[in-house]
Amino acid sequence: MAGVVLVHDYLTQRGGAERVVEAMTRAFPEAPLYTALYDSAASHVDLRDVTVHPLWPNALPLLRRHHRWALPVLAPAFSWTRIDAAVTLVSSSGWAHGVRASGRKVVYCYAPARWLYQRDRYLGGRHPGARAALTLLGPPLTSWDRRSARSAHRYLCVSRTTQRLIRETYGFDAEVLHPPVTFDPRGAQEEIAGMEPGFLLCVSRLLPYKNVDAVLAAASASPGRRVVIAGDGPERAHLEALAGSNVRFTGEVSEAQLRWLYANSAALVAAAHEDYGLTVLEAARFGRPAAALRAGGYLETVSDGRTGVFFDSLAPAAIAAALAALTRRQWSPQVIKRWAARFGEPRFSKRLQEVVADEMGRA
Repeated sequence: MAGVVLVHDYLTQRGGAERVVEAMTRAFPEAPLYTALYDSAASHVDLRDVTVHPLWPNALPLLRRHHRWALPVLAPAFSWTRIDAAVTLVSSSGWAHGVRASGRKVVYCYAPARWLYQRDRYLGGRHPGARAALTLLGPPLTSWDRRSARSAHRYLCVSRTTQRLIRETYGFDAEVLHPPVTFDPRGAQEEIAGMEPGFLLCVSRLLPYKNVDAVLAAASASPGRRVVIAGDGPERAHLEALAGSNVRFTGEVSEAQLRWLYANSAALVAAAHEDYGLTVLEAARFGRPAAALRAGGYLETVSDGRTGVFFDSLAPAAIAAALAALTRRQWSPQVIKRWAARFGEPRFSKRLQEVVADEMGRA
């Protein structure tokens, strides 16, 4: 029997959860990692020293390229997988917590499955095919999800917002352990051609609940402000059609290009309904302030007046007013960097190792 085994939903894109998985592999360097789908190039996750075990859906290249199409098979993929370990440490936003574990199961939860419990926000007013599929699959998946949650011996979560959602959804409490900010501002930078410094930056996957359309509406109301949207996703064509001439889409960028974007931005704008809000902390590592929605995880990752400002609604005028307030005042890059340092990886790894050690003592 192994000591510790890591399990994650899928590794086919780059985002905050993928950075957390990297940190987990450093906290437990001997642990193998199981995941439903694995595309190292798309996820940008450095797992060269990790033994990765993709599950059977990974044999279908189409699902690696379009992980959302795998929705009907992800629950059985994890339910049919048994992990023989003293402690199975699961990183999940809705699938991997269904894995069967012979020993103790610890779940690190980003959010209860958004497509089940926040469906309207997750899909927006579009995607009728996905909505129909979830209407059909929703009841059995909800039952499976709640059984899977109850199978864990301990739950950790990313924020007080997720803690509340876990209590409302599953009926039990979870410990808050903020994810680490692992993006290193000292790494290589790659300039993006034709882009002058001083722009407002939005770093986001292009999905309905990320509210990039609200950022675009605010940009249209402030045509003198240059806005850069870094990221890709199924909403890109729709969003590009909404954008004014003062907006530029970069698509997916490399790590070096993302560093250059953070370093050369004036500030970050973040309008998503986030359970944590990692991008504002990544920007803070470069000393850049943020304008963020006063909701969710941003209430924990933005310090009002010290590292950024809030807007209270997604109305274009509210966002535009926050951006104006942000750019009018002087910000201390050192104060902002010190704030980001509070969310460092050593704190995260130490607590995770303590929890796993405690569960091993119970195995």
